[in-house]
Amino acid sequence: MVCFPSTSWSIVVAAGSNSTVEARDALSQLCQDYWAPLHAYVRSQGYSADDALDLTQEFFARLIEKNYSAQANRERGRFRSFLLGAVRHFLAAQARRARTQKRGGGATVLTLDFEDRGKDTRTPAQIFERRWALTVIERAMAGLRSARHFDQLEGCLTGGDAGLAYAELAVILGMSEGALKVKIHRMRRYFGELLRREIAHTVESDDQIDQELYYLLKVISS
Repeated sequence: MVCFPSTSWSIVVAAGSNSTVEARDALSQLCQDYWAPLHAYVRSQGYSADDALDLTQEFFARLIEKNYSAQANRERGRFRSFLLGAVRHFLAAQARRARTQKRGGGATVLTLDFEDRGKDTRTPAQIFERRWALTVIERAMAGLRSARHFDQLEGCLTGGDAGLAYAELAVILGMSEGALKVKIHRMRRYFGELLRREIAHTVESDDQIDQELYYLLKVISS
């Protein structure tokens, strides 16, 4: 029996052309996690809201059913890099198909919508990267939502503040300021662990986690 590495993406890549149930399930979960970034990318290409939704759904369906992940370049090592390249190829193919149908007298199946173009100066790739970073953070944050006082302390966990001075917040929560600082420190540390865990799902090996985390923080701060 073949033993795969523990991360979701490494399972998918290791399976290669010999797809397994484990790899298929891992890829399906990764696709669910990356729905928002990919939809944002497709939308930023100028497609209407309805077309972007349909295209994103079709892309993920093909990705899973046709085992496109077998073409992944192991040297790249990151699911987001593979995914962005794959969706670019998919959209280019869709555009060629639409042009062919138009030349042949058929109806154009894709509609472009440039209404919102110009409001965001970022490139489609930058939009995808930022949505990816926010999605990873949101998923990590979800692991803390059951913690006591999470609603009041959420703003403190990413290096910001809760809108109140610690002394005021401590009074509201019925604890000393020192105890509040300890609690925030522990929650931040656990949040960091959860964030690394989320990133680990999308890289091929653990030694890529720190580099990916650094890049995530760079994307968020830009």
